[in-house]
Amino acid sequence: MNALPCTIYVSFLGAVLALVAGMRSPGTARWVALLSALLAWGIALSAAVNFVPGPGLETIVNHPWIPSMGIRYHLAVDGISLTLIILTGIAATAGILFSWNIEERAGEFFALFLALIGGVYGVFLSADAFTLFVFYEIAIVPKYFLIAIWGSTNREYGAMKLVLYSFAGSALVLAGLLWAYAAAGAHSFGLHDLATAATHFSHSQQLGMFALVFLGFAVLAGMFPFHTWAPTGHVAAPTAASMLLAGVVMKLGAYGCLRVAMTIFPTGLAFWQPTIACLAIIGIIYAGLVALVQDDFKFVIGYSSVSHMGFVLLGLAAANAQAVSGAVLQMFSHGVVAGLLFAVVGRMVYERTHTRQLADLRAMPLHRLLPFAAAVFVVAGLASMGMPGFSGFPAELTILIGTWKTSPLWATFAAAGVLVAAAFTLRVIQVSFFGSASIADGRKAAPAHPLPPITLAEKAGALVLVASTVLIGLKPDLLLDWINPALQSPLFQAVLKGGKP
Repeated sequence: MNALPCTIYVSFLGAVLALVAGMRSPGTARWVALLSALLAWGIALSAAVNFVPGPGLETIVNHPWIPSMGIRYHLAVDGISLTLIILTGIAATAGILFSWNIEERAGEFFALFLALIGGVYGVFLSADAFTLFVFYEIAIVPKYFLIAIWGSTNREYGAMKLVLYSFAGSALVLAGLLWAYAAAGAHSFGLHDLATAATHFSHSQQLGMFALVFLGFAVLAGMFPFHTWAPTGHVAAPTAASMLLAGVVMKLGAYGCLRVAMTIFPTGLAFWQPTIACLAIIGIIYAGLVALVQDDFKFVIGYSSVSHMGFVLLGLAAANAQAVSGAVLQMFSHGVVAGLLFAVVGRMVYERTHTRQLADLRAMPLHRLLPFAAAVFVVAGLASMGMPGFSGFPAELTILIGTWKTSPLWATFAAAGVLVAAAFTLRVIQVSFFGSASIADGRKAAPAHPLPPITLAEKAGALVLVASTVLIGLKPDLLLDWINPALQSPLFQAVLKGGKP
């Protein structure tokens, strides 16, 4: 476990080296970025092999940072954070492989990419609320430049909207944390210390603090009605940035809701629980229905991402051990599957056909022109639908069963979202890859002209993601055996009291 902080340092060092290497050649910057991501991922996997699951956070580093304010550089890990650290390694490696074609300002691109990844690792390892917030902000800033410089459709608007929503959420989080810090006596920002002090907060304080912190993080998790930044940002972002936004950045918001808001303010959770559940269910169904009528391929995946993150928020709202463990498993599953979907749409299809319009793609026999892309998208679509054999199945099933224990009505409405997901996924598979020879307005199908072949780097990135969703789909206990013991810690037990609203 002591090596896990090196995931942060390797990522930040790799960012500096990639920036310098980019001055020499784009190829050197690419290799520096890939080796940095692989090294950080290897460190995480090595720590996972030696990890002994248990309740509570295992401290790795704990040094004074700003002693006068009780702020410490405190890094720790449990099964929940380790699950998301492994996800980050997968997403970072695959994202770089799918960015192998970047030539314009490649050093800057990979430097920002790795800086974002370093911030993500830092969030998942932080056991001090202030340290977590700093890493959280570090992860947000590079997103703007990745989209605004290397993005496509309405990139300036998409980048600005994403960042404004993110910083508005951050402001709420900071306000809630400072309120809790002051009410606790201004001695410590440690998550455990704040949770202990919060037991003495008044009922109204708990409700207000929880609302600020949870809502602030939930904005980044794509909670309805604050979700609109996500599809716009996904569409505007370059492929690797879309993969990171869906794969790990949205998980930062959900992780903050769980690790910070829920554990520090359990009384606030009990009060706001029905509201959160209702918003999550609306997000699942509404975003799914919007995806069903989209004509832009990438918008379909963007709204699909919002819908699936609704299951994460529902699992957290259900607030029992089974539902929350399913929510964490869904964070991993969605991170892998959404990354794979965006990789196929943005890199394999759009950059070869130069269109994302389903009407145009329907006229192209993509299953013959790009058979590898078609096969990978079908696999990713099945995983996204929650079919057995893929990670989405145990994740969503666990959430629904856990939610049923809290409220059968919530589970019933959420299950309707699964049907909507199947509808828009099957539609987009059929239209985009297996379209008819002619389309509705009578235009002839596009000629079957050759398209650039799928590259080795793209195949490698896709296979990493496919292997991940299949492995966890067939063996979900690999992660649940880490997650479930973590939920036995006293902080989580104060939250998971049967889940009844």
